Amino acid sequence: MNETAKLTSAALLGIDCQEIEVEVDVAPGLSSLTVVGLADTAIHESRDRIRAALKNSFDLIMRGKITVNLAPADIRKEGPAYDLPIALGILKAEGHCQASFREALFVGELSLEGKLRPICGILSIADFVKRKGIKHLYVPKENAQEAALIPGIKVYGSKSLIELVDHLEDRARILPETKNIPKIAKTVTATDFRYIAGQAQVKRALEIAAAGGHNVLLSGPPGSGKTLLSRSLPSIFPRMSFDEILEVSRIYSVAGLLPHNKPLVSSRPFRSPHHSASGASLVGGGAYPRPGEISLSHRGVLFLDELPEFDRQVLENLRQPLEDGQIQISRTRQTLIFPAKFSLVASMNPCPCGYLGSEDRECRCSPIEIERYQKKISGPLLDRIDLQIEVPKVKYEDLSGGTEAEPSSEVRKRVEKARQSQLDRYGQCQIMTNSEMDGRQIKKYCDLDQDSQNMLKEATSNLGLSARSYFRVIKVARTIADLLGDQNVTVDHIAEALQYRMKDK
Repeated sequence: MNETAKLTSAALLGIDCQEIEVEVDVAPGLSSLTVVGLADTAIHESRDRIRAALKNSFDLIMRGKITVNLAPADIRKEGPAYDLPIALGILKAEGHCQASFREALFVGELSLEGKLRPICGILSIADFVKRKGIKHLYVPKENAQEAALIPGIKVYGSKSLIELVDHLEDRARILPETKNIPKIAKTVTATDFRYIAGQAQVKRALEIAAAGGHNVLLSGPPGSGKTLLSRSLPSIFPRMSFDEILEVSRIYSVAGLLPHNKPLVSSRPFRSPHHSASGASLVGGGAYPRPGEISLSHRGVLFLDELPEFDRQVLENLRQPLEDGQIQISRTRQTLIFPAKFSLVASMNPCPCGYLGSEDRECRCSPIEIERYQKKISGPLLDRIDLQIEVPKVKYEDLSGGTEAEPSSEVRKRVEKARQSQLDRYGQCQIMTNSEMDGRQIKKYCDLDQDSQNMLKEATSNLGLSARSYFRVIKVARTIADLLGDQNVTVDHIAEALQYRMKDK
């Protein structure tokens, strides 16, 4: 009888993976099952699941002292994904399975009757298998379609432990899962620009934001349409490429938010957390870090309605990801990085009552209340918002007019054309939008003529623009030029970009 067995599995570290070797040893002694290797509670509880699954599937009563080691021992392991490799290792070590486990990776949760249940993060695991050159991936049947989206590997989906063992010992073959990319449905949004009365300047700013991936702040009185305009933004965003879809789907898979019957997130994320959200819910984290709202907004929109109502310390968590496009979460034993390339869209009233500067109603707030309200948004955070727009009250003529505005479908065509110009321009730079440019790329792709430099010099002096704001104005101007189909950034593009610095004024 074999006394030891080794299999390969994987541990999720953020949205990446680490190879885990599952070692099983059977020695004489009282019946026991011990799992070592920095395992969490869910893995220790797997002892009872595995014992019941083996008894109900193979009528196998475990005997002897069984020790399971999850190596390397300095990496924390969590979740029920190791149930399957541990059970197979016990069968191998006890002599009840003669199959070879070479060039294969196993993950899956077991039920008490030996059925395989789906796990989270399967896209990341499948991508890891491909990069490591492992030929075969064995997963629960419900995860198979998701795993098969990664080309270059053979994915086998099994419904039960018995079915998988029969396949491994050539008694009944399981066919590899075929790659079946679901049809990407067109984005359907509840709001469309055509049904929003007036607000032409705000719509123009949102078009620029969608085209260049810029951040937006809308400020205006109650009922001016800030929330409606923000929620209509997805209707003009360009459709995601397949690479972007895989990026976003990996994050949702790790977070456990990807339906097993729909293995891809086909439309751009639009996340809208309530203002009572904590810093950890935005950034992500926990004992075993998971993506937060910021990462779940990757390649999409993070909408913060009533921005000053958020706790100031919570808002400060946005500063680093807005600048770097990623979040670094540090723990004692490891540091994880989550992607966070998103467009921030925020709305706010000018004061607590909402009518500061209104021509129709008098503001009832004291200067101290106004100052305290506006100070909730720090200067460094405001400095990272490219487009700061005043949203005026909608005029009666616009509300009562019978003509529809330009539909979102037409705006989206211009946005997609501008995005394609950026992809062509930055093909070798590993970036997708103008908002992602660094100083070196700005210098290369945004060569300014003398008139543009003179205008920026005057604006920097009069508006007190910081170095960050200066470069963000140039990025917005580059997007405006792309929307117009212009090759170079001119003084007209700079002038329009400066109009969207409302808070600096």
